[in-house]
Amino acid sequence: MNQSRDFRGYGNQPPDPAWPGGARVAVSIVVNVEEGAELSRSDGDERNEAAHEIPHEVIGGPNVGMDSHFEYGTRAAYWRVMEALAAADAPATHSACGRAIARSPWLAEDATARGHEIACHGWRWEGHDGMDETTERATIARPVDAIAKAAGVAPVGWHTKSACSSNTRRLLVEHGGFLYDSDAYNDDLPYFVAVGAKRHLVMPYSFDTNDMHYHQGRQKFVTAGDFAEYVIDAFDCLWREGAHAPKFMSIGLHLRMIGRPGRIAGLIRVLTHMRNKGHVWIARRDTIARHWIARFGRADGA
Repeated sequence: MNQSRDFRGYGNQPPDPAWPGGARVAVSIVVNVEEGAELSRSDGDERNEAAHEIPHEVIGGPNVGMDSHFEYGTRAAYWRVMEALAAADAPATHSACGRAIARSPWLAEDATARGHEIACHGWRWEGHDGMDETTERATIARPVDAIAKAAGVAPVGWHTKSACSSNTRRLLVEHGGFLYDSDAYNDDLPYFVAVGAKRHLVMPYSFDTNDMHYHQGRQKFVTAGDFAEYVIDAFDCLWREGAHAPKFMSIGLHLRMIGRPGRIAGLIRVLTHMRNKGHVWIARRDTIARHWIARFGRADGA
């Protein structure tokens, strides 16, 4: 039995993060930038992605239709999502795959100019489970270099698609420069972990307050209202609890999903509700991490 797993966390005595302005909830909006990093025979990969809006896998050749589903994210949806965030004065973290940024460096330039963070989401859109240590070390370094070149600043945050490996967190700390990772889904607040002799910050992510539920195969959200209702309900719960124990909330977005014309209203409703409710701090993930570190002590990985 793995005795290193922590089932208690903060228990019923969570720390008070003293969010700026007395906010009850610190909200991190994460825009996943994966377009161009998905598996595609058009790009010389070993296979195509099997499903997006429709499940259909082309064997042995390019899947032009699947490619175009992903291309929509950068061609059209990006600008719609940026407009919605700007209207709500909502700085976000763009969790970007290195290969996506390498082929669309303009996106990193534009997002940075708008005041958003560019964090690292791996090189390809793939999990790290099963990678040998040498391969994974190189797979961490490669997207860092690509993002730093395009954005003009190196990423300080990391999130692995799906499963990380047992080595990922240690390799991030050994690489240096990472302020936090988001390879956890187990709390409503950030927390520190020991990585060897070093202290490292974990910023939990969320798969429920996430537009991934528009995706074929896990389609729980259909309309813009489905997304808005669920995310607003989650925010309101944390907001009530935040009156005595301030919370942290992640909202996961994908350009090619929330950026469709019939879905963007859901994001706008969420942002409008939060602003109207008040006592909320919408901030980049690195900004929230630096606030946490300043209040509770320095992480050693950065």
